[in-house]
Amino acid sequence: MAQYADGRHHLDIAEMTSGTRVDGAYSLVNPQVAPKRDGSPYFKCLVRDATGEIPGRLWSIDPARADEITRTGYAWISGCTETYKDQIQLKIEEIKPHEPDEKDLAVLLPHTRFDVDEMFNELSGIVRSVQSSELRALADCYLEDVALMKRFRQAPAAMNLHHAFIGGLLEHTLQLLKIADTTIGFYPDLNRDLVVMGLFLHDLGKSYELQWDRGFDYTVHGNLVGHIVFGVQMLGMKIAELKLKQGVTIPVTVKHCLEHIILSHHGKKEYGAPVLPSTPEAIFVAQVDNLDAKTAMAISAADRGHLKPDQTFSERIWALETKIFRPDPLNPVEH
Repeated sequence: MAQYADGRHHLDIAEMTSGTRVDGAYSLVNPQVAPKRDGSPYFKCLVRDATGEIPGRLWSIDPARADEITRTGYAWISGCTETYKDQIQLKIEEIKPHEPDEKDLAVLLPHTRFDVDEMFNELSGIVRSVQSSELRALADCYLEDVALMKRFRQAPAAMNLHHAFIGGLLEHTLQLLKIADTTIGFYPDLNRDLVVMGLFLHDLGKSYELQWDRGFDYTVHGNLVGHIVFGVQMLGMKIAELKLKQGVTIPVTVKHCLEHIILSHHGKKEYGAPVLPSTPEAIFVAQVDNLDAKTAMAISAADRGHLKPDQTFSERIWALETKIFRPDPLNPVEH
C-alpha cells in the first residue's frame, strides 16, 4: 500500500474487490458527462492509479460542476466498489478536485515496469548502429538533445490506448526497434537504416504533444499541431542544425523518406495518417507499430494479473473494435 505526501495511506486499485470502501486521490481518465436512459446527466470516467484503473460512475451531477471536478486531472473520491458485468466499478458518492504534489504523482500515475536508464541505453545503441554516417550523425543530434531526451524518457506513448504510463513512449519505441531487428532479416531488400531511424522518430513528437505533470493530457502544441506534424517539423530543424554545426548534409531523398515514415505510420487516413505508407520501409514501420500497439492494448484489457473468477470479457475496446476474452485458458483463475 502506497502513501500520499502527507503520510496517509493510499488504497491501490489493484487491491479493490466488490464492496471496498474508497476514500482517496486518483487520476481521472476520459471524464465526461453523459445522459442516462431518462435523459438526466451522470458523470463517468476511468479512475486510475499506478496499479491499474476501473470505471467510475457518479449517477447524479450538475453538469456545471464537471469543469471544476476535472480541472487538475485528479480528484479526491469517496465511494464504494461494486460488480457490474463481471467487472469492478466504483460508485462515486463524493468527488472534488485534488492538487497532487510530486510524491502523490508517483502513487497516482502508472509507470513502466522496466528500468528507464537501461532502456534508453539499449535504444541508443540500436539507433547508433545505423551504417550511414550521415544518419548516425543525425541520430546523435537527437540523442544529445538533453531537454528532448528527458521528455522522451518520461512521456507516455498515449493518453489511454497503449503504453499509457510514464516511460511508455520509450518502452514502445524500444520494443519496436527490437521487433524490427528480430524480423528485418526476413526482408533483406529493406533498408535497415531507414527503418531504424523511422521507428526512432515516428512518435518522437509525442514528447511535446503530451504532458503528464497534471495527469495525462494534450499540451497546447499537441492540440493545435499534433505529434505527426511536429515530428516532421523537428526533423527539418535537426537536419538544419546538423548542416549548420557540423557541415553534414542529409540527402533530400533520405529526408523525404524519413518524413514519409513519420507522416504515414498510422497506416490509414481514417487513423490519422496524412498520407498512406508508400515505401517498403514505411509499410514495414506502420505494420510493426500496429502490431505492438494493438497487442499492448489487448494485454492491458485482459489484465490477467488481476483477473478475478467469472471476469470473462473486458469492456469493448473501440480501437480494437471488440471485447477481449480475459482468461488464459491454459492457466485458469482458481475459484
